[in-house]
Amino acid sequence: MKTNREREILIVAINALLESAYDSTLDEIYTLLKTIEDEEDEEDLKAVKEAREEIRLHGTISWEEIKKENAEERKQDVA
Repeated sequence: MKTNREREILIVAINALLESAYDSTLDEIYTLLKTIEDEEDEEDLKAVKEAREEIRLHGTISWEEIKKENAEERKQDVA
């Protein structure tokens, strides 16, 4: 994951290139970015559906149980 500063630098560089791009190139870039965004949305929805199915089949774990397991793991890591 990029830092905020790295993102800013990259966005400025991209914007500079976009300013000089042909209209047809801008259309292609927009289509590509929209396709990527749609695919990411589909992946996110798939993950949510899989998580819900897992919960339906196996139930859920309470927050207290998760905290207890984490505490036990930390004790084992220290030992």
